[in-house]
Amino acid sequence: MSVHVLFETPEEVSNKIYDMMSANSNGRIKKGSNEVTKTAERGTAQFIILAEDVNPPELLAHIPLICAEKDIPFGYVPSQEHLAQAAGLPTGVKAASIAVMEITKGAQEKYNDVVEAIKGLKA
Repeated sequence: MSVHVLFETPEEVSNKIYDMMSANSNGRIKKGSNEVTKTAERGTAQFIILAEDVNPPELLAHIPLICAEKDIPFGYVPSQEHLAQAAGLPTGVKAASIAVMEITKGAQEKYNDVVEAIKGLKA
């Protein structure tokens, strides 16, 4: 397990995170470790997603700690490329991390499912 990954995420939970991102396509997001760090520190993110295949992994190691301090739910997905696609970014673009700033009505139920699933993983 990588240095920035605090808990293992089953494939079904990762898929729920991707589905939530796809359903939330009209919601505001911030992408990249600098922007995600800022939103975490300010406590303005609704949910933070981190890719497990980031190199070097130390790039994201601080974000889960900030999320825990600010009580921001966060989860992991295996692929930067798939995360970028689920967020609606252009093909070929990768996203090491994404902060979901706003959950749209169409994605609220999926968001609730993801948060509950992640609570079960961290317990």
